[in-house]
Amino acid sequence: MGGRKKKEVFNVCKKLIDLHTHSTCSDGSMSPRELVRHAASKGLAAIALSDHDSVAGVKDAMDEGKRVGVEVVPAIELSVQSKTETHILGYYIDIDHPLLKKALESIMDTRYKRTVNTSKKLNELGFEVSMEEAYAIAPAGIIGRAHFARIMMEKGYISSVKEGFDKWLGVGKPAYDGTQALTASEAVRLIKDIGGYAYVAHPHLIRISDEELKAFLTELKSFGLDGIEGYYNEYTPEMQEKFQSMAKELGLKISGGTDFHAKMKPHIEIGIGQGNMAIPYSVLENIRND
Repeated sequence: MGGRKKKEVFNVCKKLIDLHTHSTCSDGSMSPRELVRHAASKGLAAIALSDHDSVAGVKDAMDEGKRVGVEVVPAIELSVQSKTETHILGYYIDIDHPLLKKALESIMDTRYKRTVNTSKKLNELGFEVSMEEAYAIAPAGIIGRAHFARIMMEKGYISSVKEGFDKWLGVGKPAYDGTQALTASEAVRLIKDIGGYAYVAHPHLIRISDEELKAFLTELKSFGLDGIEGYYNEYTPEMQEKFQSMAKELGLKISGGTDFHAKMKPHIEIGIGQGNMAIPYSVLENIRND
């Protein structure tokens, strides 16, 4: 009896998850169903489909999850106004909520204008990259920087998608356009209003001092922020410890994910990131434990 209990506890502890993934409904290269099957093939117990400014793939992902035995969390990643780069993740959201549908109309209008600006900047820099080419590899009609980077790589302008971000498309780089529809507080409030849990994604990309970050997170907590990403594929062990400790200090929870995009960012694998990630199922249990 005692032996069986110990084995069960061990198996639960070994269940791994990935709460930050993207499909062809934003800037990933796998369809929602392919993504879930891929997660199953890697032995993951749960994933969140957190496409950029879109929930179009969530129902397919959840349906496929039931078929193959992978728990799928309905989620979204909202890009928000920032001097650098700030994203807010929403977990367990009501994807059919009227407030979300209304907000996404404005968000998509802004996203289109931003994409046009990015394409124009790339052209002015000498790169022959068109909106038509980007749409051709974006079946859901939502273009992101990764689409432009992939085209640049295929045309030989750069050696990898990562190089495209590092040199041209990342924050502060020549082709970057940071125009966004929502403020961070508006995004948090929206997620809470549609029944979800709000988390700041990859806080290191906000690129502010630790004290400024704490003040920012404290302000967002007053609007309902639940936590921050405590696991992420770019974190060093020291960064992971810092952000998890910061969350605890501020009374916030943690989430975790790889930011998987499949072929759009091939250096990142689902579940393990760049090879060394392992996010325990207990993180997901804690998110939904009010």
